[in-house]
Amino acid sequence: MDAIDRKILTVLQGDANISIAELADRVGLSQTPCWKRIQRLEQSGVIVKRVALVAPEKIGLGLTVFVQIETADHSGPWLEKFAQMVASMPEVMEFYRMAGDVDYMLRVVVADMAAYDGFYKKLIETIPLKNVTSRFAMERIKSTTAYRVPDLPKV
Repeated sequence: MDAIDRKILTVLQGDANISIAELADRVGLSQTPCWKRIQRLEQSGVIVKRVALVAPEKIGLGLTVFVQIETADHSGPWLEKFAQMVASMPEVMEFYRMAGDVDYMLRVVVADMAAYDGFYKKLIETIPLKNVTSRFAMERIKSTTAYRVPDLPKV
């Protein structure tokens, strides 16, 4: 991946709807080579997909909860079952296996406290967990999906 690919990634993360003509102009290429680079970045898995970002509160999803989970079981079969169960829950926006005193971290987005209560009950009834701690976001101060694309290493 060269400097132009990195510029393409930076621009597309800001606006995936930008025209190929404008993108090519902004990164200093003609349209065909620019389009071929985008296709190569998609085929290699650097660009995973292009999506529309939605404001959750505008669609009735006003509560974000960070859920810390500790488990007593760290076996492969338990993890596989747990991962499948959590991944199938549409309220879960992000799901991480952690290092340290917490085993798993979820970012859950729901309408309100009653909806979270329903989610919580479903979570704890499905598979045995040692401890579940919920932390409720009061205000979103920063939220981005754009990664800072590092410069090429200096040689």
